[in-house]
Amino acid sequence: MTTKIWAASALLSTGWADAVEISIDEYGNIGSISPDSAHVSGDRVEVLLPAIPNVHSHAHQRAMAGLGERAGDSEDSFWTWRKVMYHYLQRIQPEHLFNIAAQLYVEMLKSGYSCVGEFQYLHHDVDGKPYADPAEMSLQCLQAARSAGIGFTALPVLYRFGGFGSIAPAQGQKRFINSAEGFIDIVQRLQQACAGDANAAVGIAPHSLRAIDRELLSEVIDDLDEVPTIHIHIAEQTREVDDCVGWSGQRPVAWLLDNFTVDSRWCLIHATHMEADETAAMARSGCVAGLCPTTEANLGDGFFNAVDYLRQQGHWAIGSDSHISIDPVEELRWLEYGMRLQTRRRNVLASATAVNTGRNLLEGALAGGAQACGRAIGRIAPGCRADLLVLDCDHPRLYGRRRDDLIDSWIFSGNENLVRDVYVGGKRLIENGRHANEDMIARNYRDTLDALAG
Repeated sequence: MTTKIWAASALLSTGWADAVEISIDEYGNIGSISPDSAHVSGDRVEVLLPAIPNVHSHAHQRAMAGLGERAGDSEDSFWTWRKVMYHYLQRIQPEHLFNIAAQLYVEMLKSGYSCVGEFQYLHHDVDGKPYADPAEMSLQCLQAARSAGIGFTALPVLYRFGGFGSIAPAQGQKRFINSAEGFIDIVQRLQQACAGDANAAVGIAPHSLRAIDRELLSEVIDDLDEVPTIHIHIAEQTREVDDCVGWSGQRPVAWLLDNFTVDSRWCLIHATHMEADETAAMARSGCVAGLCPTTEANLGDGFFNAVDYLRQQGHWAIGSDSHISIDPVEELRWLEYGMRLQTRRRNVLASATAVNTGRNLLEGALAGGAQACGRAIGRIAPGCRADLLVLDCDHPRLYGRRRDDLIDSWIFSGNENLVRDVYVGGKRLIENGRHANEDMIARNYRDTLDALAG
């Protein structure tokens, strides 16, 4: 365990500071912060930033990234991609998921993520029967996170129906389906497995409005003890919006806000297609918009209305979702670029308090990410987890840059990974761009892909 880190410059919760000594307690939390201090002991780094939470991950999809790019006979869409994904996941077993997730989580750490919200819906065996331990697949993701060292928020998925109006599930969804009782059992098993682990938390994830109904979700929320966070896919596709209107007479976000008490515990994933009143109501609720720009682009979802949402002080975070990319820089950059393409303006997501676009994007993702993961992360402040990243300031792209200009150059000036070191709970897991176990984990991942292809 690293007990002290000294940084020539650090982005604290109170702003930039120089010559900062950070003390870390035995539990991996930040104990004290002392700016304007001489380096006496501990790791010495140039620039220290909070590491970034990744709030939305489907780990198993990393193994099929890039395999949905062959044009089909009909017009390709999210729904044709989903058929490819369902076909791929039919063979994945617990040991496969462990190896896929471990590789994914190492890649996340290397890019600057320190915590992952694992939205895990592959619950049962290929015939739809629960494993001996009903939480088996989610536990494999937890163990993979522990093997890599990344922080983890388990988000087991509640999935019961195949469409709006409690339509029976399709054959390809049989590995996802649970009753309220079966789902609560999975959550409680995960809570037991994470008890006492400062790097882990457990929330829940009703998959989408089309996969649950009001009675089912109400029963689950009422019957579970403290649930720090609730994530749900919503309004991702125009067809989903049309189907919801046809079923209920309301658009998805409006229906959710009218039927549940959506507050700071909630994270609404995508929320791509909203009207102005939905956007304003969602911002007022205090929930987090979980945005995944690279996946949303890859699937042809559309643009989240970030301009109006941020103007109304809405909270938001980023996730890598289908893992077509595992890079927080790319997510943040394309969130801004999407708005530039729509508005034909530049620096659209800067603010009055942070005129540097990169700084504003980073701080938004940190605050919303911590909220959505239900953990004390995303800030360099006493009592928070020591989840930190160090940039390679000697790289030509960053050389000579300071403070907010450094963040802007990191996000907007290229594609090489400029993250040098990453700490999780005070433990340095990435050092000079490498994870200590990455070769073994990559070997196991390749063997898994061979087995799935065989």
